[in-house]
Amino acid sequence: MNRINTIIKLLQNEFPGFEPQPAKADPLDVLIATKLSQNTTDKTSYRAFTNLKNDFRNWDEVMDASPASIRKAIRVCGLVNTKTADIKNLLKQMNKKYGKLSLKFLEKLDDKSIYEELLQYKGIGVKTISCVLAFSLGRDVLPVDTHVHRVMNRLGIVKTSAPEKTFEHANLLIPKGKKFLFHTLLIRFGRKICRSANPLCGKCSLYDLCEFKDKENYALKSNAEPKENNFIILEHI
Repeated sequence: MNRINTIIKLLQNEFPGFEPQPAKADPLDVLIATKLSQNTTDKTSYRAFTNLKNDFRNWDEVMDASPASIRKAIRVCGLVNTKTADIKNLLKQMNKKYGKLSLKFLEKLDDKSIYEELLQYKGIGVKTISCVLAFSLGRDVLPVDTHVHRVMNRLGIVKTSAPEKTFEHANLLIPKGKKFLFHTLLIRFGRKICRSANPLCGKCSLYDLCEFKDKENYALKSNAEPKENNFIILEHI
């Protein structure tokens, strides 16, 4: 626990003045935005989300819209055929079950019940639900994407083969009240320093705490300057 707290403090030093606050956005908005962000950048998925909000008055209109009109709105974010079909099907299923397109009722449920409720929908997994919990409902949850999974394994906080396993372990290990903070710090750190390809180990403030087996080799190659990429779509919904 002390090691994790040290890592959090070092990451806060890496990103001074950064104190994330859950946006408390509409849960259905967060769910759709998270779906759009799959396999693309946050900036392009945010453009797609904004286009949907501008082109349609509400999610009911999206549900009833032609696939072509939805594809046109979200074409900037890739996988448009799959995402269009998934979003339309999801909205239709929710409307049929709840009688309206609203997930506000989730606010009254505990975390376990929310996972159980949303996992019944095709294409909605633990990561997407965790984002709804953290970014919409303000729950103490650590969503795990590829950045979080990669950095936590390189640091040796977990030793897991998939983000789903990292999620299971991480949410037991991270101190209470710091999961959302840790999530957002790890995403920024994973983009800036601990990149998937050519990590900048020579410029890493966590180097002495890291268990990445190739860190010495990459430290010798770290000539590139870190680039800030701090835009996280769910902070802007």
